[in-house]
Amino acid sequence: MTMDKVLSLGKYIFPLSFLLYVGLHLGKPDVGASFVPDYIPFPYFWNYFTLACILAFISSALIGKYDKLAYTLMALYVMLMAVLVHLPRAMGHELDAGFMSATLARERELEMINVFRNIMVTGALLAFARYVAKDRRLSV
Repeated sequence: MTMDKVLSLGKYIFPLSFLLYVGLHLGKPDVGASFVPDYIPFPYFWNYFTLACILAFISSALIGKYDKLAYTLMALYVMLMAVLVHLPRAMGHELDAGFMSATLARERELEMINVFRNIMVTGALLAFARYVAKDRRLSV
């Protein structure tokens, strides 16, 4: 197998890696719903809506139809999750005040890692939108 063939696997591996989130949202809806901020109603609706959006993203990325739009919208979603969900939780908001201080500190640390991860994934999604996406309908 040549190096180009190995490298071309990335265009499939990256979008398929989002299946992990599909499994989480489908298999553990309580976990997905728990990330919806308290001021947004219907957390289970948002859990399943997110599941549908992720599936649409994966399908579009693999098929190559509207893939630039799909990568761009997924980048927007992931960045919004970093700013609206993980960053406030990293600062201690929306976390259970009943945690012991060591557990709370660990939860805040994990949320900060989520912020960093989301920023990295956003960069990758934008790079895929620019350099990998086949659909050129959104090109200017």
